[in-house]
Amino acid sequence: MTIAVLCLFIVLALVQVVNPKLLWQANRPLQKPFVKDYDATEPSRAGYMMNRAVGVVVLVAAIFMLVTAL
Repeated sequence: MTIAVLCLFIVLALVQVVNPKLLWQANRPLQKPFVKDYDATEPSRAGYMMNRAVGVVVLVAAIFMLVTAL
């Protein structure tokens, strides 16, 4: 079970590093009850860069945990 969760984290982190807009667009329907204007809440260029940086950190951590779990 742990390996499956770590693999899921790795896939999500890869998507966040490669194309962070994809996760943002997938999150839009979840924001519907709370947000009136989706475009006003979309991150700027620097925000997407920060998403990529966090994705790299999560990716490295998840790979490290996966290697130690195996």
